[in-house]
Amino acid sequence: MKLSNGMSTTKTIPSDLTLQTNRVILRPISENDFDDLRELALEEEIWKYFPFNLAQKQHFQKWMDTALAEKQARTRLPFTVMVKETAKIAGSMSLMNISYHDLRLEIGNSWLGKNFRSTDVNRHAKYAMMRYSFEELNCERVEFKTDVLNERAKQGLRKIGGTEEGVLRSHMTMWNNRRRDSIYFSVIKKEWFSLKESIFREIEGFAFTEV
Repeated sequence: MKLSNGMSTTKTIPSDLTLQTNRVILRPISENDFDDLRELALEEEIWKYFPFNLAQKQHFQKWMDTALAEKQARTRLPFTVMVKETAKIAGSMSLMNISYHDLRLEIGNSWLGKNFRSTDVNRHAKYAMMRYSFEELNCERVEFKTDVLNERAKQGLRKIGGTEEGVLRSHMTMWNNRRRDSIYFSVIKKEWFSLKESIFREIEGFAFTEV
């Protein structure tokens, strides 16, 4: 893709992009995933730090409708995360807040069902998205954000090499009307290959497929 001033930037993300490792498959979310994802979302405890309480049907419907609409508009690519060995759906994650000009995007809107948390599914999924972002889209920056109160998520982002940057105060309205402070983390391109050969070194079988 060329900008009007002739500068090169990343190629655009195809709407039918599928990512995978030897452990997980990330494929574009579809209406057919509604029931499986809805069942995963019924655990109330998952949503303490999430903008929506997806255990509530109206919140889940709004979340799903938004994901499909933003996918159609090409402003976000929401994935359904599947465990490759069992073909079970584990949750959802997205490539979002994409700025082709600035060579950056966010990996966010991430959640996994209760039985898939504290497993390697999250790390494999994040690896697949980061590798695609840095090595195929040529991004210079991948960012993440979470609730500043969510110690579990912050620790998880540190474990995948994220650098803590700062807090945006009163940043989001949560489903219970609490004003959330959001903390940002990032990985930048010059850090990626070192992370790939260290904390992600055992992950194999990556491929990206435009189906």
